[in-house]
Amino acid sequence: MLRTVETKYGKLKGMRGNNPRVTAYRGIPFAKPPVGDLRWRAPQPVEPWDGVREAYNYGPISMQDTPGLGDDVYCREWHVDPEIPMDEDCLYLNVWTPAKSADEKLPVLVWYFGGAFNWGYTAEMEFDGEMLANQGIVVVTVNYRIAVMGFLGHPDLTKEAPDAPTNFGLLDQKAGLDWTIENIAAFGGDPDNITIAGQSAGGGSVLNQLACKKNQGKMKRAAIFSGIIKMDDEQMDIFTPVDLKKHEQKGVEFFKFLGVSSIEEARKLDAKTVRDKYGEYAQLSTDPMKMGLRFFPCDDGVTFTGDPTDALSKSDVNNVPLMTGYTTDEFVFGGINTVKASVDITLNDAVKNYPDRPLYYYCFGPEIPGWDNPGVFHSVDLWFWFETLGMCWRPFTGKHYDLARHMSGYFVNFIKTGDPNGKDHNGEELAKWSKYTGKADEVIKFD
Repeated sequence: MLRTVETKYGKLKGMRGNNPRVTAYRGIPFAKPPVGDLRWRAPQPVEPWDGVREAYNYGPISMQDTPGLGDDVYCREWHVDPEIPMDEDCLYLNVWTPAKSADEKLPVLVWYFGGAFNWGYTAEMEFDGEMLANQGIVVVTVNYRIAVMGFLGHPDLTKEAPDAPTNFGLLDQKAGLDWTIENIAAFGGDPDNITIAGQSAGGGSVLNQLACKKNQGKMKRAAIFSGIIKMDDEQMDIFTPVDLKKHEQKGVEFFKFLGVSSIEEARKLDAKTVRDKYGEYAQLSTDPMKMGLRFFPCDDGVTFTGDPTDALSKSDVNNVPLMTGYTTDEFVFGGINTVKASVDITLNDAVKNYPDRPLYYYCFGPEIPGWDNPGVFHSVDLWFWFETLGMCWRPFTGKHYDLARHMSGYFVNFIKTGDPNGKDHNGEELAKWSKYTGKADEVIKFD
């Protein structure tokens, strides 16, 4: 197995996975630490290192006002380890590879986590890439700046760096993708056969990376899980980017709350202070979910422009094969599943404008066990796509594990060829998943 690799920046030593056929490399720096004067700036190339760097542990998670360990369904599901270090120095990625040598040219998955662009991290249990990698692909999960550290806007930032005034988290994602293209061959991966994927805000991130003209030709295909979302309430519609001027004004108001009058002053503050004050500030919002005062991606007029959802359905930028869908009980308002409605509109537009583009549409709706009777909630399908059910506290049974095996099989087949059809890793032929052309019976049901 490939236990040691040499990247363009230095040598890395990985760790044998639970499956000895897979090697995991965790906590690989892909950019300079965004601290001090690099806070609220575009990511800078990582410095090379001497010797062999041990890549055994995840890097710190991004600065965020964590939801804690309360009774919220997401806390119960994933936010269960208060000991995971949190630091502004957070630009690290992880690689799982089954390669025995560097010349295998295996297909590559680059994954972006979700969390409303304000929470989340690659070290969450469900994102362990070992099961997917064991099916013959290289898995990369990219950490990026979020919340106020990742998406602050301010007039002074625009004056300081008009080519990168905000959207630092999206720029981190792009830097992680570029690092992967530059270095993944050392892990036995094929830089010319990359799929980008993500869920929720991670799916929204995929939308933004697809819409970015500077990414033209960098990815072969994309998967967006519960990440095409349009809300009627402007404060909750975090996936539709606001214009830069409005974004900057939000930063001006936050700085007043923070008690600073300049970027220089704000950069001198301890990162934990900025994080904590941001959490307090967010609670002043009048919307029920307290999202109205938080920072999200915006139309920066430079790298990430326009509405990325429109770009998906109406633009030929990175017009690649796409897998997407929703869970049956997520974001239901007034009896309407907001994600389903958004996906329907977007894919039907895409079918009309680009009928030759392969689209694969799913609906995830099995019974989810647990004393909390959660329904098929937003994000629960992640255990299935990554086939990591064994890490979850829920009493999943054989039928759930079978479904996870099938879903991860579809996912890996799509990553390899752009077509999810074929066999799962047990050699079982998967039920046919038809391309979506606008007909309801072409939506595959995972239940």
